[in-house]
Amino acid sequence: MENNNLCCSCSSCCSTPGSNDFNKKKIIIDFLYLDVTICDRCQGTDNSLDEAVSEVSKVLEATGVEVAVNKINVINEELARKYKFVSSPTIRINGNDIQMDFKESLCESCGDLCGDDVECRVWVHEEKEYTQPPKAMIIEAILKAVYSGSSENQEEYNYIIPKNLMKFYNAKKAKDIR
Repeated sequence: MENNNLCCSCSSCCSTPGSNDFNKKKIIIDFLYLDVTICDRCQGTDNSLDEAVSEVSKVLEATGVEVAVNKINVINEELARKYKFVSSPTIRINGNDIQMDFKESLCESCGDLCGDDVECRVWVHEEKEYTQPPKAMIIEAILKAVYSGSSENQEEYNYIIPKNLMKFYNAKKAKDIR
C-alpha cells in the first residue's frame, strides 16, 4: 500500500505556500532612544543592534523565525509614557528589556543636545560596563527569546517617567524655545 502522506520534515516542500505561516515564531525587537543624530550611545547601540540582527537573522530565518525591528525615537513625555521608557537607549525583545537592571552615567552627547547634564544607560555584560551594548549581548538576548519558549511580557507596573528623562525633556524644551 502506498502512503501519500510522507513528508521530509523540512516545513516548506511538502506544504502549500503560506500554510505554515501561522506556525512561524515572531521576534519583535524595539529599539527606543533619545537621539541617533548626536548621542554617541544611541548611535553605537543602533549600530550594534543592526550588526547583531544581521548576523543572527539568517539563522533564525532558516529555522522559521521572523525578526522585526522597530526603531522608536522617544522625543517627548507622551511617547515616554506610551512606551514606558526607562532609560536611553533601550532594547526590548517581545516587550522585554534585554537588561532590566541598568546603570546610568553622564552622557555628554545628550547633555549637548538638551543643554543640561543628563545620564544615559550603561550596559553591563559579563561583568564589564559599556556605553553601547556588545553585539554578543544582543545576540544572546535574541537567542534566549527564541529558544526560551516564553514570550510573556515583563510584569506590568505603574509607570512614572524617570526624573532623568523628565530633566532631558524639560531642558530640551527650554533650549528649543531659546
